[in-house]
Amino acid sequence: MSDQQPAVAFFDSTYEEALGLARELRDHIAAEGGQGRPAPEAYHARLHGSCECLRMTARLTQVIAWFLVQKAVHAGELSREDARASHRRLGGQEVCEPGRELKGAELPPTLADLQRRTADLYARVARLDAMMNA
Repeated sequence: MSDQQPAVAFFDSTYEEALGLARELRDHIAAEGGQGRPAPEAYHARLHGSCECLRMTARLTQVIAWFLVQKAVHAGELSREDARASHRRLGGQEVCEPGRELKGAELPPTLADLQRRTADLYARVARLDAMMNA
């Protein structure tokens, strides 16, 4: 079991990173919601930001679900074989993969930073998923 400790610590810290990003995104969305209707000239930018918030939410949901499956395997609640089932692997590639973002209006710096960090996290977990299921 001692050879598995670094992997568990890595998973725990990366899982916590995903939860932290989810909290940051929630706070950003809550702050945006309190601003009321955008001016007509800002409507497109606001819509673009909302779409990207949904994409980031999907990324984080997929990543957190994947980590919960890995935690279940580590706890002995699920076999490695069961964890390899397609419905338990990292999903949402058609929406979540980095590079699928909408082109158009520039995102505010805070949102652009969240977008980059969620995309990086999703890409890392996608590599882990591929390695664990190879």
